Order: sequence, then structure tokens, then C-alpha cells
Amino acid sequence: MDNGKIALGATGVEITRLTLGGNTFGWTSGPEESFEVLDAYVAAGGNSVDTADVYSAWAPGNSGGESEKILGRWLAARARTSGPGRDEVVIATKVGVHPEFRGLSPENVAAACDASLKRLGLDHVDLYFAHFDDDSQPVSAMAEAFSALVDAGKVRAVGLSNLTAERMREWADYARDHSLAAPAILQQHYNLVERKAFEGEYMPLAAQFGMVTESYYALASGFLTGKYRSAGDIAANAARGEAAQRYLTPEGLAVVDALADVAGAAGASPASVAIAWQLAKGVGSPVASARVPSQLVALFAAIDLKLDAEQVAALDAASAPFA
Repeated sequence: MDNGKIALGATGVEITRLTLGGNTFGWTSGPEESFEVLDAYVAAGGNSVDTADVYSAWAPGNSGGESEKILGRWLAARARTSGPGRDEVVIATKVGVHPEFRGLSPENVAAACDASLKRLGLDHVDLYFAHFDDDSQPVSAMAEAFSALVDAGKVRAVGLSNLTAERMREWADYARDHSLAAPAILQQHYNLVERKAFEGEYMPLAAQFGMVTESYYALASGFLTGKYRSAGDIAANAARGEAAQRYLTPEGLAVVDALADVAGAAGASPASVAIAWQLAKGVGSPVASARVPSQLVALFAAIDLKLDAEQVAALDAASAPFA
């Protein structure tokens, strides 16, 4: 894998070109499977792990924080062995929708951060994201709250996710004008079947303010791997397949066909091609999850897969209905 890292501004935080999504930890992956995926991800050269305090409150019997707890146990176990040191792994988590810590008021942001640190067993996180916007709060109050955590040494860099581009711009402007910790990264929904907002609004915003970009649902909940081509395929994987249901349209399947064509010519998997396309379009670090270590192979292969202009254009054309 190309081990080149991306610097998040002047924060001192650097991430690899592939971020491991932790949404499966405590949901479709138990502790043992999660540890195996984390070990394999780091062994392959990855350093960026993304979670959130709400993961995975939606699963029956869960209440939120399950992913952070598993990640914390893994970090503690690695510290007791010959695993990577804490500084070798970039830990990102998010605040805003945990059942006990909803919203982005300054008081809630501070309390939720402390709760996340406790679950993770850490004294700081490298990246702290506003997970979703809180319209009840002025941007100034949110920017001040996140910057205060940086000043307190609990957070190294600030990230924004699922705010409108206008609110992100206001946040970045306010931070700059008031000498606060500026947003260093934005994370939004982006893939071959979700293009319009990211390309039209968020990429220009990131370029304007020097923010690194991350994309979540990089594989469209598995749809872009080609494993969901019918309602029967969805039903066979009920835990995650339902999220891919809306892409089962002639336009969506045309994208899957184009991916298969490019993958065949490149000697790669559709998943690798889907992520390589994002990298070619300028995404800094796509976020993708893996339930088992074997699924990481295609993800890492994407980093070294350089699509030519004709291949990128073919995928652009096939996915034009989503742009």
C-alpha cells in the first residue's frame, strides 16, 4: 500500500488514504472479529480509525458507545503487547446523536467528549467531529465549544459532518476570525451513487478552507461491491442490505455494470475500483468498514490502483444521473 499520509492542516494529525469505519464494531462484528479487523488494518499500514459515540445504538440491546468500548479494549490490549503505540493510531469519534448526549450545546459537547474518552480509555482523541448539526445552537457557540476541547488537550483536531455547506462555511469563517481551532476535515456522504452535494458544495468548501475530505458510505452500504443485484440479495443480508435497497434501480445497476467492466479491465474488484474512483476525484481518505479481515484486501488495493482518465470518465458517465 502507498503509505503516504495526509496532514490535517497545522494540527499535527496525519491520516492514511483509507480510514477504517468502526460502525460495525458491536453491531455486525463482535469484539473478537473487531480486534482481528483492527489488527489487520494496522498491519497493512492503515492508521485512521473512525467511530462515533452513537455506534451502535440502533442495534437491538445496544444503547450507544459499543464501538468506542470495543476500540478502547483493543487499544488497551495492544498496549499490553507488542502492538502499535497510541500515537501510531489516529482515533476519531463524533458527538451529537448519542441517546444520552443529543445536540451540540457547549455543555453537551463537553460532557459527551468526557464520556467518549472514558469508553475509549484515553486522555484525548485525535479527531472530534460534530456528527450532525444542531439548529438550536448558533455556529459561534459550537465553534467555541470544540475549540475549548482543543485548548484543554482533549482533542487534537476538529471535524465537521452532516452540516450544510453554509453552516460549515460559517463555522470556518468564525474560527478564523476569532483565532479558534479551525475545522481541519469534513466528512460527508459520497460515492458513485451519491455525488451531487459532495462535488457541488463540499469539495469547493474544503478547497477554500484547506480542509481534508473524507467520504462515508464509500461503498454505498455494499451496493458498489456488486453483491446486491436483486431483492433476494438484499433479503439474504438483512443486517446491512436494507440500506442498499434504494439503489436497486436501472440507473444504480448501470453503475454496478460499469464498475464490473472497469474492474475486469484493471484486474481488480469492483470495491477497489469504487474507492479508487473516489481517490481520483480528490477525496482525501474514504471511510470504509470491514466485518472480517478478508474484506480489507479490496479496500487497501484501491490505494495503489491508479485509474486512467478513460476509466474515470466511464464511471463518471455511468453515474451521471447521481451527479
